[in-house]
Amino acid sequence: MELKEIAQLLNEKHQTRELIINNARTQFDSFKERIIEFVTNLNKEPATKDFLSYKLNGDFELQLFFCGEVLIFSLHTDMFMFDDSHFVHNLKYVKDDRSRSYCCIIKVYNFLLDSFQFNRLYDVGYLIGRVFINKDNHYFVEGKRQLGFLYNDFENAEFNAVNQTRLVESCLLYAMEFDLLVPPFDEVKEIPLGLKLEQHGNAAIKTGKRLGFRFNADTDVTD
Repeated sequence: MELKEIAQLLNEKHQTRELIINNARTQFDSFKERIIEFVTNLNKEPATKDFLSYKLNGDFELQLFFCGEVLIFSLHTDMFMFDDSHFVHNLKYVKDDRSRSYCCIIKVYNFLLDSFQFNRLYDVGYLIGRVFINKDNHYFVEGKRQLGFLYNDFENAEFNAVNQTRLVESCLLYAMEFDLLVPPFDEVKEIPLGLKLEQHGNAAIKTGKRLGFRFNADTDVTD
C-alpha cells in the first residue's frame, strides 16, 4: 500500500472518530439536560415531591438519586466497532456506509445509595444498559428487560429529546423493579477476619442487589 493511501485511510479514520466523539459529547450534554428536566418535573408531583435528586460528576457522568438507590449515566468517549457477528452489520443502513457502525457508549449503572454514603468500597453495582450512538445520532440500547427490546431500531431511531426522556423513564422503572435480594445463606456464611476488621460496622461487608445470584446479560434478572 502506498503512503498516499495510508495517509488517506488515516485521515478518514481521524475524521470519523472526531465526528462520532464530538456528536456523543453534544448528545450526552443534551441527555443530562433531559435527566435534570425529568427530575424537576417529577419532583413537582405531590406524591413524589423531592424524591429525586442528581449530581453532576464532571462532564461525562451524572448520578441520579432516588429511593435509596443511584443510577449512574457515564459517557465513554472512545470509538467502538462491533464484532463481525453483531446484528448491526446485517442492516442495510450500515452496509451502505460502514462508518455508521462506529459508536460511542453511554453506560448506565445501578448502585445502592448507602454504598456511596458509607463509602462501602466492597459493594457492587450492576450495568443495566449500554447506549450506542453513532455519527448520525442514531442509537440503540443493550440492556435488561425493557431496556433490551424497546430501543433496538438502529436504522431509524435518533437519540433526540423525546427518546432521551423515554430512556430515562425506562432506566428508573427497571431499577425500581430490580429489588435488593437477601443473598443465599451459604454465600455469606464465611468472612475473613481481616476483611471484617478493615472497616468498622458493616462497611466492609459486600452488598449488592443480586449478591450470590447470577446476573446474566439476558432479560431475566431473577435467576
